[in-house]
Amino acid sequence: MNTLLAVIVIFGLLVFIHEWGHLVVAKRAGILCREFAIGFGPKLFSFDRNETTYTIRLLPLGGFVRMAGEDPELVQIKPGYEVGLIFNEEGLVSRLIINNKSKHPDCRVMQVEQIDMEHELFVRGYVEEEEEPVSYRLDRKAEYVYDEKATQIAPYDRQFSSKTVSQRAAAIFAGPLMNFVLAVFLLILYAAIAGLPINEPIVGGLSEEGPAEEAGLEEGDVIQTIDGTEVSTWEDMTGIIQEAPNETMDFTVARNGDTFDVTMTTEIREIPEADDIGVIGVLAPTERTFTGALAFGFTQTYEYTKLIIEALGLLITGQFSLDALAGPVGIYNYTGEVAAMGVLVLIQWAAILSVNLGIINLLPLPALDGGRLMFIGLEAVRGKPIDPQKEGFVHLVGFALLMLLVIAVTWNDINRIFS
Repeated sequence: MNTLLAVIVIFGLLVFIHEWGHLVVAKRAGILCREFAIGFGPKLFSFDRNETTYTIRLLPLGGFVRMAGEDPELVQIKPGYEVGLIFNEEGLVSRLIINNKSKHPDCRVMQVEQIDMEHELFVRGYVEEEEEPVSYRLDRKAEYVYDEKATQIAPYDRQFSSKTVSQRAAAIFAGPLMNFVLAVFLLILYAAIAGLPINEPIVGGLSEEGPAEEAGLEEGDVIQTIDGTEVSTWEDMTGIIQEAPNETMDFTVARNGDTFDVTMTTEIREIPEADDIGVIGVLAPTERTFTGALAFGFTQTYEYTKLIIEALGLLITGQFSLDALAGPVGIYNYTGEVAAMGVLVLIQWAAILSVNLGIINLLPLPALDGGRLMFIGLEAVRGKPIDPQKEGFVHLVGFALLMLLVIAVTWNDINRIFS
């Protein structure tokens, strides 16, 4: 149950912040965002606010922001259709009733001759009281209603395709960017809670029943010498101790202005595929500063980014096996193991996953944000957009291949777990 809760919280946060980036920048560009969804498949929960329907869906495999103009409208009104018209106080059509007109007795029924819901915003046709066709203006926020579900029309200037190359690129790039921002924030939070190690020979903490605790050392004690050798840094101290597993050593320790000597026998710690090392059961000292935490957030995000890109490079060149990739099942399993290590480790894991999600989405592959940015870049170079049908087909094929990859790595995950 703890694993499931951790997965829901982490993946919900990663997907939410990614899609929120798309949503905010798209809305600032004036794009009508029809839906903000967490998950895919059937809706579990939804509510409407500020022109957008916010939904949580059944399959927790990602999310999306449905922007007007990206896909064909689900309902199209063609000449010959009969629609019901409802007007607002300004005399503009505020609702077009596609079916179930009997549920709206106050509507005016029209047989449509011509309609433009993108540019001129009008509907023209025949109504019962008039022998000649009449025209009515559409409100810019008019809705068409099908099966009692209302959908706001999207004038062309509210559609994704009407925006400049830079505006569209910004709306797409904002999603992955927010994943990097989230990683920085999480790592700053981690450093603020856990503190950052400082390179001084100070006892930052003690392991239970370790040699240092049994010898009477306390947190804050300063190790000055080991077997007569002066130490001035944490690295000096640990280097000497690690080189002497299961050996008795003399320590000079400073505490509250006084010094005293203690003798300890180091314990042996086994290191896989390496020589054993000595330990005395002390933890590194840490400090908590705002500037340190801030620097850690940015530098560690950079390090994670570099490592993930290097791993992708090895995968592309064949030096990294596809079998080593983890899919949803593998990540679920790893998240459970991490959750058992504590909240701080879980925060670091969430930051790594957020960086990974940002990088993967920026890859120039169809169906990913990077693929969409690639088409926008080609449009900037060519001076005209790619045929939407051709682009849509490429994204469809890319999405299908992506799903096949997910199935393959999921199968590997299952085999690893049961083997």
